[in-house]
Formats: sequence, structure tokens, C-alpha cells
Amino acid sequence: MSDQKDVTARRGTNLPAMADFNQSVILDAIRRSATGLSRVELVTSTGLSPQTISNITRRLLDSGFIEEAGKAGTGPGKPRTMLRLNPGGRYALGVHVDPTVVTFVMLDLTGSVVRRSSFPTPAVMDPTLIIERIVEALEQLIDDSGVPRERIGGVGIAAPGPIDNVLGTVVDPPHLVGWHRVPLRDALQSGVGLPSILDKDVTASAIAEMWAGGESGLGSFAFFYLGTGIGVGLVMHDEVVRGSSGNAGEVGHIVTDPAGPKCLCGLRGCIAVTCTPQALVQEAERLGVLDDAWGANDTRTVDSRFTELCAAAEAGNATAIEIVERSAVRMSKAVAIIANLLDVDRVVLGGPFWARLSGYYLRRIPELLEELRATRSIHRISVAGSTVGEDVGAIGAACLVLDRALAPNPRALLLS
Repeated sequence: MSDQKDVTARRGTNLPAMADFNQSVILDAIRRSATGLSRVELVTSTGLSPQTISNITRRLLDSGFIEEAGKAGTGPGKPRTMLRLNPGGRYALGVHVDPTVVTFVMLDLTGSVVRRSSFPTPAVMDPTLIIERIVEALEQLIDDSGVPRERIGGVGIAAPGPIDNVLGTVVDPPHLVGWHRVPLRDALQSGVGLPSILDKDVTASAIAEMWAGGESGLGSFAFFYLGTGIGVGLVMHDEVVRGSSGNAGEVGHIVTDPAGPKCLCGLRGCIAVTCTPQALVQEAERLGVLDDAWGANDTRTVDSRFTELCAAAEAGNATAIEIVERSAVRMSKAVAIIANLLDVDRVVLGGPFWARLSGYYLRRIPELLEELRATRSIHRISVAGSTVGEDVGAIGAACLVLDRALAPNPRALLLS
């Protein structure tokens, strides 16, 4: 009788996959260098042979992914030819479907925004009609840009979770009423005629930080996305953490105030009822900072009234300041839980509501986090606001396309 265990064997790779992986390694090395790299520097930084570097860079030059960027000399010998990404070599489209606004961007190969547009999310959440408008907006963006369609690598889509990343469907997000298993990825791929990728908006935002956030997007970090809802995009050792179904980062039911309002989940004081813009607006209404408009809780009304609350705090209204300060204290507890669980290097906060909270949060969260961290005597954690801007979800969606083309993924080496 055989004593062989019933285990899944590791899969190998083949030469074409290895060649594609090495190409991604070279592109990623060039992308991460602000001034470009020479072929000699690529040999040193990647560990690949001079012949492999020469063959792949020649192929990348011919395809327009990279370009020669002059000569540079740092010592004896002839100056070396520098290589950098060619911004116009490829483009990517990004769509962020948010309950308040649908945002579109086109990025060049370096991750810079070439064009953008948006429209308010219709109050009547008919997925079919909204998808038709998204297709029209994408076609208009392409036409306005003047970029040849063959230069566009695809469409990245960021949507609130949960999502089914195998089927490419949006599965009943709390604030997108009626979006039950909507095949968003395939609908846009068919409508626009370009390859499409779907991911959660919080994950896409973390990828945007990796591509466009500078040093704050390196290593291991947690990106707290402050939008209609609050979620976390996770990156460990420069690898995005998506979870087994692509839905990692759901933090809405972390308890930040045990004496807080009751949540639909049965607990009290969850993030969903203490830290979201809607929760803060309702708190401001209860305490008389805002006129009581109970029942007017559609996302656009919440956005507008949240702006009123923050303006009142900026104008010196003591109760408004207490509300925002209290939310910073609550958020610091959630940040500490994630930081302790994952042992990250930094915490980044961003999203469409971030700018209105940044002054208060950056004053309070770093000091409160230090008090709550388990590893404070071993290493520090930096807390920073994202520099990507309010369009971080849409930019991250487009970065999904660039990331697939340019970033080395060891899983791509495995045979199907």
C-alpha cells in the first residue's frame, strides 16, 4: 500500500512564462527609478545576465514600453545610455463606481493622469442604465484624449465590495442598492471592447499608493480608505493582500466605541456607526450642530452635510470640533488593531472624505497609535495622508491595468 499523502503538488513553470516574468522585473526596476537605469545598472539591480538584459530591453524599446533617455557617466569609461518608461507607450483607463460619484481617468505608462471626468451616481440605482452611462463616458474619454485605441491596455474597475473576483461581479454592496451579482467586468469589457479587470475600491486605492504615492507606497502598509464607507487596502512586502475571495479589508464591524450606537450586526460602536461620514452627520444632527434632516441619508446629501459639519468645526464650533476629534480617537483604535495584527511599516489615509478630516486626524492618530501599538519599543510606524488625491479609487483602478503589465507577479510563473 502506498503511503503517499493526498496533497496538492506545487506547479512548475515554462520558458515563455519565465521570459514574461523577467520582462516584468526589468520594467518594474526601470519604473521605480526616478532618473532611469542603464543596462549595466539593470544587471546589478535584477541579477539577470547582460545578454538577457540586452535581449529584453531591445524588445521593450521596439514595442515602445521604454525609451532611451540620454547618456550618463559616473566614472571612467564611456557614458551609459539611460532607459526609462515611455509615457506614451501604453495607456490605461480607470473607473471608480462610488455610491456618490462615478469617476474616470486615463493614465499614461508612468501613472500620470492624462484625462479625467465624472458624473454623479444616479439616485435610482439601476445597474443597467448606470453601466450604459459608464460605457458612454469611457468612449468619450478615449475620443477626447486622442490616444489610439490600440495603445490602451485595458479598463480597470474599482467598486465597493463585496465582489466576486472570479466572475467579475459586484455582489450587494451596502450603498449600491439593487446591485445583486452585477456582471460589471464583462459588461464593460463587452461595451468598450477592451480587456477589463475588477477589484475592490480599497484594494485599488492601495495599488494607487504603490504606483503614485512615492515612499509611502513602499514595503508594508495599510491604506485606510475614507469614503461613503471605510475599508482598508493591505500591502505586505510590496505585495497586495486580497484574501481568498478578493475581499480582504472589510473593517466596518471593528468596535471602536463599546458605548456607541447599536449596529445592524448586533454590536455597539462599530466603525460603520461611529466613524463613517453618515454616522458623523447623524451625530451632528443629534447634538444640534446641523439641522435635523433625519431620513435624508442618500449619499449626496450626506456628502453635502458632512462638508457643513467640517466647516462648522473649522469655524470654531466647539461641538463640531468634539465630534470630529472623537472620530479621530475612534479611528485610532481601528488603526491600532490593523497595525498590531499585520505589523506594518506605515498607515496611509486617503479617499474622497480625507481632505476634510486630515488636519484633525494627523494631529491625533499618530500619538494615540503609539500608545496602543504592541511593537512601539521595537519600531516606529509612520502615519501619513495620501498624496494621490480624491480620485485615488479611479487612479488605482487604472493602475490595476498597469500593474498587470509592468509588475512582476511570481504566481504568473505557475502552470495553470
